Amino acid sequence: MKRMTLGVTLLLLPLLAAQTALAFCGFYVAKADTKLFNQASQVVLVRQEDKTVLTMANDFRGDPREFAIVVPVPTVLEREQIHVGDRATLQHLDAYSAPRLVEYFDPDPCAFKDYKARSELSARAPLPASPQGRADSLGVTIEARYTVGEYDILILSARESAGLETWLRDNGYRIPAGASAVLGSYLKQGMRFFVARVNLGEQAKLGFTYLRPLQVAYESPKFMLPIRLGMVNADGAQELFVYALTRKGRVETTNYRTVRLPSGMDLPAFVKAEFGPFYQAMFTQAVKRENMRAVFLEYAWDMGWCDPCAANPLSAEELRQL
Repeated sequence: MKRMTLGVTLLLLPLLAAQTALAFCGFYVAKADTKLFNQASQVVLVRQEDKTVLTMANDFRGDPREFAIVVPVPTVLEREQIHVGDRATLQHLDAYSAPRLVEYFDPDPCAFKDYKARSELSARAPLPASPQGRADSLGVTIEARYTVGEYDILILSARESAGLETWLRDNGYRIPAGASAVLGSYLKQGMRFFVARVNLGEQAKLGFTYLRPLQVAYESPKFMLPIRLGMVNADGAQELFVYALTRKGRVETTNYRTVRLPSGMDLPAFVKAEFGPFYQAMFTQAVKRENMRAVFLEYAWDMGWCDPCAANPLSAEELRQL
């Protein structure tokens, strides 16, 4: 006899994988009238005491000559706190924590030797700034300015959202509808704004045809993932995969309920050939049942080992990169 067992994943050593209704950590600010919508994002959230490292990868639709990403941060970042990450490391983490279907064969009790075989399937395929004088008049301060890889970085603070919006518009950017209230809510919390401007011409010189992940590190007692700005780029449902890593314990959200997806279930053998569509349908039903008001736990496990593994655990060097 053989049985199929569904193994579902949220990597916490933890991983919180919220696949619908949440959003990227920041919003895209497009030049001219170009509309950019963020539909799927990956964020690695590493927390140790008061230190947080965020690695942000995302997709986008649209082909502007230039655009910027705006992300709230709790402190003014120094140059050495900002890096460009390796997409391959995030892909490995995604593969390691992906949902898997495991096939077990029960041994023949009368046979001389016992045999066990297992197979694993993944549900997902490996898969120019304005002068400071003008800024001052608007209540906007350029706290720092850096160049990191293909990104031009500004760290901004502002007294009010209207001044920040005006500053961005003065620099040729259009603000997504609905951003004003969200900007104001972060300003009230004393947040700064990390503006990463992408020069696609420079990106092409470096040989990349995609946005490389951006990584920022900072120390703050605030343990949060600012996702509200990303919602203003939404064009329907969005997917946000959060891989939260800690030395011990598991991360859960305080303003969303954490719902565990079904796991460890015996399934009919025919699901093996249709596991991808099956898992997608199962997740869609879970989202509908929770009315898009929950964070879904896909995988939680110790990075040191796994049974079974959808992919090998990350190496020590890969973990250091995060």
